[in-house]
Amino acid sequence: MQNPTLNPSILLSPVEDGYVAYDPAADQLHHLNPLAALIAELCDGTRDLDQIRELVAPLLPAGSAGEVERLIEDAVKAGLFTPSAVSPGTYREMSADELAALAARLRDNGKTRTAFLCQRRAAELDAADPKKWSFLGDLAHILGRRDDARMAYGKYLELRPDNAEVQHLMVALRDGPPPSRVPDDCIQQLYRRFSSFYEHNVCDELQYEGPERIQAMVESAIGGRDHLALLDLGCGSGLAGMRLKPRASSLVGVDLSPEMIELARARNIYDRLDVAEITEWTGRMRERFDLIVACDCFIYFGDLGQVVIPAARLLQPDGTLAFTVEKGERYPFALSDSGRYTHHPSHVREVAGAAGLRVARFEEAFLRMEYGVEVTGLFVILQTE
Repeated sequence: MQNPTLNPSILLSPVEDGYVAYDPAADQLHHLNPLAALIAELCDGTRDLDQIRELVAPLLPAGSAGEVERLIEDAVKAGLFTPSAVSPGTYREMSADELAALAARLRDNGKTRTAFLCQRRAAELDAADPKKWSFLGDLAHILGRRDDARMAYGKYLELRPDNAEVQHLMVALRDGPPPSRVPDDCIQQLYRRFSSFYEHNVCDELQYEGPERIQAMVESAIGGRDHLALLDLGCGSGLAGMRLKPRASSLVGVDLSPEMIELARARNIYDRLDVAEITEWTGRMRERFDLIVACDCFIYFGDLGQVVIPAARLLQPDGTLAFTVEKGERYPFALSDSGRYTHHPSHVREVAGAAGLRVARFEEAFLRMEYGVEVTGLFVILQTE
């Protein structure tokens, strides 16, 4: 083999544990370990195989010098190297935008770790672009790399200090004192972005089962009752409302997001839809309801007393309150890295008692997926004494 050299069409980028090498002609990504990365650097067309082997040999275990030739032969077969020299220095490093585009494709194909490595290099190359840091934070978040997520989101906030979502995530990532509930501007910003693909994401990708499970539990708890005055708190796009509509004589929906309210309105099942923060809304209402449901809504509150107690005041004497939260191991509740709260089962039961309600049903079950991990929910049915 004459002087082997890196294929000039290959785009390289250094990462923490070697290189990523992208072949645009084949649309194929190669992850080079530190040894392969060193050999790639030495294969610049100025050295023959013996010279490369001599330079690398001190780094290899005794008797494994043949590993160099094997790696080069494998790289030639993969199209990374050519067996004879081309003009030295004709390859180039991938640009920040190329790396970011590649990272997005890798993430979409489930290769999150390699996407993270590419995106980190993209952010390093274009540190003035807030989107580079935001996406890096998202990838680190998915991988559970809290320090990297905190760093990336911190860089993002230096460039975009008014982003309410990222500000809230940083509270969790810094382990700071959590707010009593997720700030309104954070919720509104989140669902302004999320509304356009909400149902595809939660139903198809995250396999969300909250509304179906709550429907089954409600029907078990109330028996054959119908013609109910029904309130859907945090109604979102109406996933719970459409399942319980057959039981309702009237259906009212409340949500903080105008975009989500419009999705609910498109179902044409609600008698009234209000854009409002639910504790403010329940605090001023004088209507009474037979059934109040809140699917994946109380996850945005810490102490559940601030939502359960005012909701309980709106129940008819034989009323029912049904809701879901994410199960937590820390008592009474905790702000998770997702920016949502988890709740200990004991806290839920204590709040029920403080609201003057009895626990009619209480189940732990699958709620949805998150980053490939099952989220356990608490499914709760409370009724007036």
